[in-house]
Amino acid sequence: MEVNVAAGLGRGPTELSAFDAALAGAGVADYNLVTVSSVLPADSHVRVVDSVPDLGPAGGRLTTVLAETAAPPTGTADGAAARPVAPADDPDLVAGLGWATGPGPGLFYEATGETTAAVRERLRRGLDAGAGLRDWTLPDRETLLAPAARAADAHVAAVVVAAYGTTERIGGPPRGGGDRSV
Repeated sequence: MEVNVAAGLGRGPTELSAFDAALAGAGVADYNLVTVSSVLPADSHVRVVDSVPDLGPAGGRLTTVLAETAAPPTGTADGAAARPVAPADDPDLVAGLGWATGPGPGLFYEATGETTAAVRERLRRGLDAGAGLRDWTLPDRETLLAPAARAADAHVAAVVVAAYGTTERIGGPPRGGGDRSV
């Protein structure tokens, strides 16, 4: 199974609009996200991408692991959607995913915080604890962070998403048609 990992940043006049913009930045805003607990199937291939590629029609169900954080404006939120958010050199808002793989199943771990160092440390400790709990050998470790700075005039959100496989249809007959009559 292909697992695409991408980061996104967003801003908006509300926290939810900033979150939606961050999902758009990661390439998953048009899907219904179903978050799962963080076990990576043994046959998975994880790849970091700038934006998740097209995984199916808009409105489909997409299985994900999601790290997310948001902050309100430090001033007024008028005109909040006018400018995109750029990654911050000196962030005070960071979302991150770490993953560990080995000869069998693997793990994802989500963390958020105010500095990249703090988030990296939380990811390391979380992956160590998860691997130890399962007694799995997971020597290969990677992380992806989404660092952002709070804005005076907008809510800001940061996400890192791991998108498993492709979308599934919600309701109706399965893709490819088929007769479901009884």
